[in-house]
Amino acid sequence: MNVDRALLMFAGIMILVSLALTHYVHPGFVWFTVFIAANMMQASITGFCPAVMIFKKLGIQTGCAFK
Repeated sequence: MNVDRALLMFAGIMILVSLALTHYVHPGFVWFTVFIAANMMQASITGFCPAVMIFKKLGIQTGCAFK
C-alpha cells in the first residue's frame, strides 16, 4: 500500500465515522464532514496534506500524487 491509497482509505473511514456521529450522536458533527471535504479539496490543489506527512513518518511508501 502506498501513501495515495492509504490517504483514500483514511479519508473514507473518517467520512463514514463523521456521518455515523452526525446520525447517532449530534447533528453538529456534520461540520466534521465539511472539514474533511475542505481538507481533501485543498490537498488536491496545493499537494499538502498533514495526514500524508504522518503516513510517510510511519514508513508507508510514497505514491505518485504526494511525492
